[in-house]
Amino acid sequence: MAATLHTDQRLVWGLPEFVVLYATLYGAFGALSPFLPAFLHSHLLRPEQIGFILGAGTAVRLAAGPAAGRIADQTQCHRTIFAICIVGAAVFALSAFALQSFWPLLAATLCWSASIAPAAPLADALALAAAKPQPARKGFEYGWVRGAGSAAFILGTIGSGQLVQPLGLGVTLALQAALLMIAAIWTSRVPNYLAAPRASQNRAENGTISELLRLPAFRQVVLVAALVLGSHALHDSFAVIYWNSAGIGPAMVSVLWSEQVIAEVVVFLLIGPALLRWIGPAWALTISAAIGAIRWGLMAMSTDPYVLASIEPLHGATFALLHLAAMRIIAAVIPLRLAASAQAVYGTLGVGASVAVLTFASGLLYEHLDGRGFWVMAALCVIAVPIAMRVQDSRHDRNPITGTTDR
Repeated sequence: MAATLHTDQRLVWGLPEFVVLYATLYGAFGALSPFLPAFLHSHLLRPEQIGFILGAGTAVRLAAGPAAGRIADQTQCHRTIFAICIVGAAVFALSAFALQSFWPLLAATLCWSASIAPAAPLADALALAAAKPQPARKGFEYGWVRGAGSAAFILGTIGSGQLVQPLGLGVTLALQAALLMIAAIWTSRVPNYLAAPRASQNRAENGTISELLRLPAFRQVVLVAALVLGSHALHDSFAVIYWNSAGIGPAMVSVLWSEQVIAEVVVFLLIGPALLRWIGPAWALTISAAIGAIRWGLMAMSTDPYVLASIEPLHGATFALLHLAAMRIIAAVIPLRLAASAQAVYGTLGVGASVAVLTFASGLLYEHLDGRGFWVMAALCVIAVPIAMRVQDSRHDRNPITGTTDR
């Protein structure tokens, strides 16, 4: 009986199941994402063709993510939709093996992008619902499973990198497909606390995405995330080029890049959850934006390796802490029946569109301003600070965002 109770509690809480799901899913992301441009280049595509394929894939994601989230919320088949999407992504990734020319590769990449786009938002919606404590069950920290995903992304990238030289770039497609298939099979073991009993469903109350946008806290969180996470575009696109032009060699570049990834994992797993409990997610959102302004301002002023080594760990605040705070606020203000739609709007229409636009703008900024372009990224974070502070004014009797009581 005791063993049965322990097993039931483990399944209800869902933490081990979500850790495995995130590890396989983000390991799959890491296995292919860094190498996709190189794979397309190996098929003798011109740079402008590669850019068009990647840009078109981003555009498809902006439509596919919210559409899949909406379908999942309406049908309440979140795990099924998730599994179908990642199986489709695995199939389309493998299909690229036999393709050589531009148009077939474009078609395969668009189908792959449409399939992979809903994966992370749907996983986050399921994980946040399970993580939220309820009278009948204990919750867990969302940061633990997201941190496991970040660590798995690193391992997936390293594993693929080790296999590319002996086996070729195609191995990255195979490795992603294999991990996605494992994640699809594992999905049935993940609890779905988003689904309401059918007897309690009311089609008239299904709501629409416009209902999400009428929630002030949700709008503010999406805007803050779009500004702060979007401000990473110049760093992610041109930091290595900028550092190389300042005489920083590959060894130091790898150290600097590793610092931000390690900081991300540490914040997700350890510092972030404790900090959210202490100051609340609204203040964490504000602090993340302020640190973003400091980070990019320092980046604009100095290329000294020691200064950069002290800057890169701030990624733990400008990305990981902000993401944790945003997820906590979204979980507090969004009805469960709109959870998948909320994640899709946040991740694709909000953050995804911002990153796409600012990545394009980063090329122009770096061409004309060089490292001084980071002042523009700092300005975006400055704009985000007062918006983040307004989230703290979205209060009810007992605010789940700030933990305070209205006065």
